[in-house]
Parts: sequence; C-alpha cells; structure tokens
Amino acid sequence: MDYACKIFRCIDDDIPEAFLFNTMIRGHVKDMNWGKALLIYYEMLESGVEPDNFTYPPLLKACAKLSAIKEGIMIHGHCFKLGLQGDLFVQNSLINMYGKCGEIELSCDVFDQMLERSVASWSAVISVHASLGKWWECLKLFGDMMMSDEERRFRAEESVLVSVLSACTHLGALDLGRCTHGYLLRNISGNNVIVETSLMDMYVKCGCLEKALYLFNQMGRKKKNQLSYSVMISGLAMHGHGRKALEVFSEMLEEGLRPDEIVYMSVLSACSDAGLVDEGLKWFKKMKIQHGIEPTVHHYGCIVDLFGRAGMLNEAFEFITNMPINPNDIIWRSLLSACRVHSNLEIGEIAAENLVKMNSQNPGDYVVLSNMYAKSQKWDNVARIRTEMASKGLTPNLGFSMVEVKRKVFKFVSQDMSYPQCDGVHEMIHQMEWQLRFEGYKPDTSLVLLDVEEEEKIERLKYHSQKLAIAFALIHSSKGSPIRIVRNLRMCSDCHTYTKLISVIYEREITVRDRNQFHHFKDGVCSCRDYW
Repeated sequence: MDYACKIFRCIDDDIPEAFLFNTMIRGHVKDMNWGKALLIYYEMLESGVEPDNFTYPPLLKACAKLSAIKEGIMIHGHCFKLGLQGDLFVQNSLINMYGKCGEIELSCDVFDQMLERSVASWSAVISVHASLGKWWECLKLFGDMMMSDEERRFRAEESVLVSVLSACTHLGALDLGRCTHGYLLRNISGNNVIVETSLMDMYVKCGCLEKALYLFNQMGRKKKNQLSYSVMISGLAMHGHGRKALEVFSEMLEEGLRPDEIVYMSVLSACSDAGLVDEGLKWFKKMKIQHGIEPTVHHYGCIVDLFGRAGMLNEAFEFITNMPINPNDIIWRSLLSACRVHSNLEIGEIAAENLVKMNSQNPGDYVVLSNMYAKSQKWDNVARIRTEMASKGLTPNLGFSMVEVKRKVFKFVSQDMSYPQCDGVHEMIHQMEWQLRFEGYKPDTSLVLLDVEEEEKIERLKYHSQKLAIAFALIHSSKGSPIRIVRNLRMCSDCHTYTKLISVIYEREITVRDRNQFHHFKDGVCSCRDYW
C-alpha cells in the first residue's frame, strides 16, 4: 500500500477518476487501514470526483469495522443524493454497517425497503441479528428466506447457515439444528472446518453429544484444529465426561497440535466439572511451564471454580489472595456462588464485599447474598440487601426454561401461568405431584427463601419454570420421546430431585442444560452424579 500510495500521488490531478480513488479505498480496507480509507473518500469529495456504486461497499465496511455510525449515516446520505440507494451491493453493505454499529432498526429498515434481494441481503440481515444475540428473530428470518422467491433462485450460503446454527445452539433447538444440518448435506458439498465445528457445537449444546462425537471423529486428522478440539473437550466436560475430555486433549497433543489459551480453558473447565482437583492443578502448572501460555484471569477463574465446586472454599480464597493479577468480578462471583452451594456465609460475605467495591451492577450478586442470609434466617440482612437493590434500580433476573416440542421452542417463566401454552399445565403439575408422592418425594422448602408459611413455600416450588416445561412436554410429546430443556439459571436441588423421579415415573429421558452444564436424567439417575 505504501508503494501504491506513492504512485497515486504521482498521478496528474487534472485527470482524477473515481476508479483511482475506489482502488485506493479498497486497498486500504483490504489492508485493514479503515481510517485511511475514509480519508481517501474525503479527499475524493474535495477533488470534485463523483463517487459511484463501487465506492461505497468497501467504505461502508470501513465504517462497520470502526463502529463509526455518524460517518456511516453521512455516507448513507451521500448514497441517497447520488441515487445509489437502490443499488443491491450498496444496500447489502448498509445492512451490514448498521448492524455492526448496533443500529438493528436502521439495518432492518434498509432491508425492508429493498425491491430486490439477493442471498447476500438475507445473509447480511440474518448475521446482524445473530451478532446481537437476536436468536428468535434470526430463525424467523431464515424461515422467511426459505419461503421467499429469492430462495428458489439462490441457495443459502454457508455464512447464513453458520448464523442459523448459532441460533439453534443458543436456543437449544435440536430439531431445527438437525434440519439445518440436512440442508447443508443436500445443498453444500465439502463443508469447511468452521461449518463442521459449528455443527459440533450445536449438537453438543443441544444435548446430543453422541452426534457431536461422530462428526468430530469423521473430520479426519488433517481437518481438526485447536477450535474443533476445544469444542469437543468443553462439550464432553459439560456432559459430565471430564476424564474422556482429558483423553481427547491428550490425543490433541499426540497429533502435534499446540494448545492455545482457549483449549486450556476447556481443559481446566473439564477438570472442574468432573471434580478432578489434582488433575486441574497439574494442567494449570503445565500450561505455562510446558506450553509457554501465561494464565489469564479466565484461567485463574477456572481454578477458583475447581476449588469451589469441590467445597474447598478456604483453598479457593487463599488462591485468590495469592494471585499475581488482580481478581475481577467473575472470580469473586464464582467464589460467592460456591459459598452459596456449600453454605459458607463468612467467605460469601467477603466475596460480596469485593463485588460491591467493584461497583457491581449485577443483580444476581445481591440475590445470592440475600438468599444466603435468608437460609441463615437473618431476615434483617435480607431486607437490607433488597433495599440496596431497589435504591440502585436493580431487578433480579427471572428464571426461565425453554423446551422444544414439534420443532417449536416454548418459553416458561417461574411462577408465571399467563402464557397461552400453559393451558393444561396446571392439571399436569397436579398429576405429577400426585405420582411423585408414591416415590417418596418431599418438596425441599428450605430452598424457598421467603419468610412465609410452609404451604406457600410448597406452592412456589411447584411452579418453577423447569417443572412447567416438563409438564408441557409430557402433554404435547409422544410417549417415550426425549425431553430437552434449556435454562438460564443454575438448577435448584429440588428440581434436580424432582426431574430424576419424573424420568422414572414417565419413562422419559430428560436433558436439561442449565447455566453451568448438562444434566441427563434417565431411570432416576443424573449424569452429573449429583455433583454440579
């Protein structure tokens, strides 16, 4: 580019051409000099050279990379004045630019106003929604695309399908993910490693570990890279196969692949999920000594989680105080969570105090501490914490569970029976509770951390979102078919016991993905071995 710039400066100013400026803009964008691309554009305008439809796609890409929304809006205005707002390539670039700058409504406006759309148009708007975590909208747009006239002329690109797979992954929509996989097999030959890894990740996080393992084994030695190994290692760990995860890591080392910090995150998480404290500490040391990887705050967080899950809270606290780097909020939050599980109020208060010093605005931190006080019957402290939350305008996150039935995903919120899909769920809950009594189930009311009567505690436990989702699935799915649920919060011990018994009574395999890991319930046993 330096040499190209020198030649550009030598060209006679009397013969300026849009082609020359366009070439320089594209060159700077390709060289990732986004700011220089904008400067060339300004120089182009000052020279009296009129931009054309080839000027704007690379220029808008530069704005997207810089998140330069003001400049992007200005350039959009220039496109409009020059009558280029209807150019397909310019429109696609505008969709992408607005999306990357976080202006999803403007991105959708451009898309909605298009008279003609290409696969690239659909790809841009779907990718925008995926990048902002709008998973439901992402799947709806893909459905619209498949029904559109454009789809009859064009095939969906791999980039679109990767976004769709990400949506299925986050929503736990296995059937929709399988449909996408089928589309890939029918329409795109020779999937690249990114697509294959996305498929593995989708199957792992939708609870179908066997299919992910099959795809991983089918990849072949030459295709596997650090990312594919990382997905498989973390996936095995999430499903309660910590030792198998370490075996895959050993295989990776034998293949001569050098692990990076992401792979080591998966390895340490595998040790944590399986309670392999000694193994985790061993690999933590080897990470730096053997592979020259300097531990980040995330790796230190894995070790805190490793100690915390094992109930070694004193060791976890000592590890934090001796860390060579300052602990962040994630590390203190991990310790606080472990203190709640193992009922250690003393260290929990220290963790909470440090989170407050960091000006934590996470309502979950206050809820955890409040629940610990409630469990210790310290109601004055509970009132103080809730008052503090209210004064800061913090509201606790509501627990919800999503379940896929007949290729549709349904969402349930704890204690909320107002959803249309809740019709019949109340009666099913009553039937389940009646059957559970014969299995010796007794609601663990100690988990209802409110100063209310025992009957009300039992009633509140009855309508946890996971139980609502299970009841709905039992009503609307065929006998013996598996049930798959995705939760946003950690599963409580009462729901864990409840689901184990339901798997026996109704002879169903129930898979639950909570915030931490997967739980596979079958014949009254959970894959986590009650360690989570």
